[in-house]
Amino acid sequence: MTGPDLLVLYTLASIGLLLVLILYVRMHAFLAMLVTSIGLGLACGMEPAKLLKSIQSGFGEALGFIAVVVALGSIMGRYIEYSGGGRALAEALLAKFGKDRAVWAVLTASFLVGLPIFFEVGFIILLPLALSLGRESKRSLLYFGLPIACALTVTHAMVPPHPAPAAAAQLLGADLGLIILYGAMLSVPMTIAGGVIYGLWIAKRLYIPAPADKPETSGEQDALPPPNVWLVAVLLTLPVLLIFASTIASRAGAGAKGFLTLIGHPFCALAIAAFASMYFLGTRRGLDREAVTRMATQALAPTASLLVIMGGGGAFKQVIVDSGVGAYAGKMLAASNISPLVLAWVVAAGMRVAQGSATVAIITAAGIVAPLVKGIPGYSSEMIVLALCAGGTILSHVNDAGFWLVNQSFGMTVPQTLRSWTVMKVVTSMVGLAIVLAAQALFGK
Repeated sequence: MTGPDLLVLYTLASIGLLLVLILYVRMHAFLAMLVTSIGLGLACGMEPAKLLKSIQSGFGEALGFIAVVVALGSIMGRYIEYSGGGRALAEALLAKFGKDRAVWAVLTASFLVGLPIFFEVGFIILLPLALSLGRESKRSLLYFGLPIACALTVTHAMVPPHPAPAAAAQLLGADLGLIILYGAMLSVPMTIAGGVIYGLWIAKRLYIPAPADKPETSGEQDALPPPNVWLVAVLLTLPVLLIFASTIASRAGAGAKGFLTLIGHPFCALAIAAFASMYFLGTRRGLDREAVTRMATQALAPTASLLVIMGGGGAFKQVIVDSGVGAYAGKMLAASNISPLVLAWVVAAGMRVAQGSATVAIITAAGIVAPLVKGIPGYSSEMIVLALCAGGTILSHVNDAGFWLVNQSFGMTVPQTLRSWTVMKVVTSMVGLAIVLAAQALFGK
């Protein structure tokens, strides 16, 4: 076996070690990636000083951009959650669509709420709506609950500023603005396929009764009316609109290109939306400056673990690059008939099935795939990111916290959750891959 072939073997062994550390040793994903990066570098013969510098640069490069995006998105989402804006938007859309089209109302609301808000938080916000509609209509809870869960989980995996797609874009050198636009566009058919087409099909065959109503506990915002739904909708879509305007201006050579480039950069677009959310959903609703600052701090606290995992993924990627295995494996891939899109999807799907978390799967897979696919002609980084994120959202089962959240919230057995939630995740992932492959065939370079 030649030297380069040994490097590939060492890399495969390091991926196996990473899974063992996470699954069986129960080591935190960040620590597991750090240990694996060091082990891979030493096995490939890197000098210790060069190895440590590689880890440092990879960690810093991964976080230099993404930390800001994730932080601003988290602050924005916290204020929408606090004010009750997500629930108000869902109820307004339900009134607008009517009871006959209630599924489309909750799907639309969940999609908008899911753009800045993490899956678990959005699910808890909108769960009472699914329960209420289930009791009122006497339908299976899945009829309304699965579209809500589907929209939230798809946007969480596919659309920045959620951590996984944002980190994947950074690691693969993709344009974050385009990933937001393309990810949102791709999420629509994925959500319809999994949440509506499959969701309504399985709801007719698997009756899950809505649990008995429980009196709601009062919260600090119960005395205040919900925010204006148009305001909530504008705040939710504002970053996407600003980024879209910047992209159009840059391609059209508009006179205000410089200004639109500034406000349409993900930093500025999300900062504008975050400050607007803090003012309209915080200050205007009676919060003093201390409370506004405290809520921002609360929003940032849960991101710490995610950020170090992203940094670990960047460090792992950089060691693969600097050890020389990335370039060699990339040449092998370019000379083969394997599509980089399929490779990215398979690696992310394998990581997801093995360790459960979509966020960890997508970030880890991006670190593995990035050195292999970089520079392959005919494939844009954006398309590879979309394929990778679609793979990372597949097959949620018993090792995923989201599986148990849906299981317990809907009062289902494990087999029922596998038939509904898990199969829905497979449908969305496969549809996402199919659309990416079709888009590559039609519009590829």
